[in-house]
Amino acid sequence: MTAADHTGPYRAWTPAAYTFPLPDGHRFPAYKYAGVRDRLSGLLPVLDTPNLSWADAARAHDPLWLRRWRKGEIDRHEERAFGLPWSPEVVERARRAAGGSLAALHDALTVGWGINLAGGTHHAFRDRAEGFCLVNDAAILTRVALDEGLAHRVAILDLDVHQGNGTAALLEHEARAFTLSIHGERNYPFRKERSSLDLGLGDGVTDQQYLHVLHTQALPALDAFRPDVLLYLAGVDVLAGDRFGRFALTLDGVRERNRAVLSWARGAGIPVVTMMAGGYNRDHALTVEAHASVVLDGLDVLT
Repeated sequence: MTAADHTGPYRAWTPAAYTFPLPDGHRFPAYKYAGVRDRLSGLLPVLDTPNLSWADAARAHDPLWLRRWRKGEIDRHEERAFGLPWSPEVVERARRAAGGSLAALHDALTVGWGINLAGGTHHAFRDRAEGFCLVNDAAILTRVALDEGLAHRVAILDLDVHQGNGTAALLEHEARAFTLSIHGERNYPFRKERSSLDLGLGDGVTDQQYLHVLHTQALPALDAFRPDVLLYLAGVDVLAGDRFGRFALTLDGVRERNRAVLSWARGAGIPVVTMMAGGYNRDHALTVEAHASVVLDGLDVLT
């Protein structure tokens, strides 16, 4: 199938044009956003993300806390927990990344699939930033969908190697949301929150072991919940060689995972939003290819 055949009704959103200052050698993988954008160029339209409004951010976050971040009125402990130095640009970048997820939600509800080439900021709490996550896009999208009557039931399938602790905490008491996390039990965050379903795995998980859990536990749980929309955090820090992951999946395993999730959504007739989430492989080219594979696999499965 050619690139022209693939374009169809789909488009992707990226904040790659919006950068922020980082110290030399910082561990944040800024390279991957432009890399994924360029890898997908010509396969489908890739658009600059819109800005998330502060009003939409406040659907999941404390407005006074958001105001302090806007003004830079944070202390060293808060900045350290965030993992990135504060700047007006880093706040803008967080809004742009989440804005891409919200745009992708509307695409999903219109054409069946929405794509954000960023996002998946699942460590952000109501009034706390953690792990490179300032605003929690999955929780914000859930609130928008439920509050505006765009969906009656929202499922968040978090396949980043780290538990989506912020998402779990923000949506713990929302019966219309189902948070499902497959993650490293011994990995960050070391104090886990309670998702609707937590599937914590040991170190060194292989393709076969991971996919067994996905097929026998995760997808049946989604079947039972019967969501109106699926938010899929397609983290690639499950790959062997990731700097912050402890799993041992191959690229083929990640692609089989993607295809299983997207095939499930297609078979169930459920719109799906894909967000990148984490990926910090020592092999930068592998990180980019793995993130791009979510879209490549989606174009095969969903078109």
